Order: sequence, then structure tokens, then C-alpha cells
Amino acid sequence: MVRNTVSSLPLSLAPRGLSRVQAAEYIGVGVTKFDEMVDDGRMPRPKRIDGRIVWDRVKLDEAFDALDYEATPKNEWDDL
Repeated sequence: MVRNTVSSLPLSLAPRGLSRVQAAEYIGVGVTKFDEMVDDGRMPRPKRIDGRIVWDRVKLDEAFDALDYEATPKNEWDDL
């Protein structure tokens, strides 16, 4: 079942808490890569709000800013 929900937040106000899928999309990676980055400490651990697990958007921004540009593996396709 697909639920279409309309946010009551103004479009200019991004939500602070993001689901796992939203958090992965927010930083531009797939869920599997995001999980790997959380496990190895490159991305923050989530917060638990009762039964819900959410990632703090501000903490995601901080972790993303801290990623090392030089540590990014070279893409072999860039040379083609």
C-alpha cells in the first residue's frame, strides 16, 4: 500500500529528522552504501524517537562536510 502524505511544512523548511532511505538519498548514495558508511563511522548513527529511527539532517551535513575529497577512490571510467 502506497501512502501519499502531504507535508504541512513549508517547502522552504526541510525536515530535521530523515528516514534511512531519505538520509541515503540526501547525501547522494544508495541505502547499502549509506549503511556501510554508518557502520564505519563516516555517517552518524541514528536517533530513536520511540519506535522510529531517524537521522539528524544537521549531523548528516557535518559528516558529509568532513568526508575527505582525496580519499575518494578514483573512478576508472573518468579516464575514458
